[in-house]
Amino acid sequence: MPNKLYPALNTTSGTLYDYQEKDIQTLFDKMEQASCNYKLLYQLPTGGGKTVIFSEIANRFISKYDQKVMILTHRQELCNQTSATLKSFGLKNKIINSAVKQLNRKDKYRCYVAMVETLNNRIADGLVDTDEVGLLIIDEAHHNSFQKLLDKFSNARIIGVTATPFSSDINSPMRSTYNELVIGEGISSLIEKGFLAKPAIWRYDVELNTLQTGAHGDFTTSTSDDLYSSPAMLDLLLHAYQEHSKNKKTLIFNNGIFTSKAVCKMFSDAGYDIRHLDNETSATERAEILKWLKVTKGAILTSVSILTTGFDEPSIQTVILNRATTSLTLYHQMIGRGSRRLPNKKNFSIIDLGNNTDRFGAWNAEVDWQYVFENPEAYSESVHAQSSHEAHHMPSEMRSKFPNSLEISFDIQKAYQAAIDNQEKAGSVITESVNQHAHMCADNSDTISEAIALADELKKEIEWRVKQYGKCLGKVTKNYLEWLQEDYMTKLKALIQELKSQQVLQKVAV
Repeated sequence: MPNKLYPALNTTSGTLYDYQEKDIQTLFDKMEQASCNYKLLYQLPTGGGKTVIFSEIANRFISKYDQKVMILTHRQELCNQTSATLKSFGLKNKIINSAVKQLNRKDKYRCYVAMVETLNNRIADGLVDTDEVGLLIIDEAHHNSFQKLLDKFSNARIIGVTATPFSSDINSPMRSTYNELVIGEGISSLIEKGFLAKPAIWRYDVELNTLQTGAHGDFTTSTSDDLYSSPAMLDLLLHAYQEHSKNKKTLIFNNGIFTSKAVCKMFSDAGYDIRHLDNETSATERAEILKWLKVTKGAILTSVSILTTGFDEPSIQTVILNRATTSLTLYHQMIGRGSRRLPNKKNFSIIDLGNNTDRFGAWNAEVDWQYVFENPEAYSESVHAQSSHEAHHMPSEMRSKFPNSLEISFDIQKAYQAAIDNQEKAGSVITESVNQHAHMCADNSDTISEAIALADELKKEIEWRVKQYGKCLGKVTKNYLEWLQEDYMTKLKALIQELKSQQVLQKVAV
């Protein structure tokens, strides 16, 4: 329940949720116990109510200390939205823009909202007295643009807020800026408690070896455009939409404008109601498009670099990642656009066409944010390792376990083409592969249990073969391929038992 001394803001429900109140109390207690310029970093997933939480903290701080609060954002749009949200909660505030030249002691405002570059200029010109600020709150704190300002508020406690406590620049880790990380409610818990929608994740295996990384570590726009505007990828996107999102309100995220416009044309030619949006779209047209999105059932909006922050449309039913990214923050921001819960919306869909789920884990999986915060270099290396293309070969140590088998390789693609040429069912390829693996296990063991143990050793080989088979089939989800791996192993172990039983009978007969 809300603190009695400092009543809760008027949120949509009239009170703060329990987890919000708990985190507010934790942050407020730590802030009060810390010295000036102590920097707290607070992590809470998109949709958890970060603005509500830092607004209530500002409200309590002003009520108790009668000191000024400064809230920083990195974009003008976020600046305006934050100010409007604060006002709707009853907290009067003023935006520091070109019309505001200084903070006056007699100023009736105790809360200010500023964009980082504007405020930096005002401070440099000596027009803002930072000593008057007792609390500094940084929204989207993972952006590095804020760091140059933090030490200028010598009398202020500092709270950074982010969904992903991982710096946008690996050379400037957040642990070097913030003294302590406070972790809020997790995504899975927010889903379980009914605050976020439950995802259905559909993943397609996409070959990304043509993508190149740029100076900032993410995949370049040019190589992404080359891949995702190709006929094969556009066809896969349309197929995935029709299979898992047809007639649902859908957001499609792309890495390049060229791709997004190609996506728009393809869907439009196919008879779907779709619009394109990027950072070159005029403010007027953008407002019209977002209004259309809100009121149009089954609307499709394809976009580039514009809807990851500062956008809230709870009616989104599907998010399509029509791109690959190495950015943990971007991954969570994109999917978060569809995670809002409504009375008639308990679920939403994620369609991943960039192997992003493999790279970061499922969006709703538990993340050890403390580890990410404390070991950003190691985490970054693991992400990039997942992104690198590795050639396949059976390790020599594993090969040594099958000394009685002359042939251990199996060309899935060649076998698939042969099956097609001979007008055989595609499934015969998997049957043939299982048969080869079963004989390998049976011929290199003395007992059924030893043969089954060898089958377990082949899990990575089986995963590879099934993956190649999926590429032959084309438009299949990773959900299906994972089921196929399980079915493969079940059939393999059954066939091993049959082969070993036959071997035993043959020995007895001899």
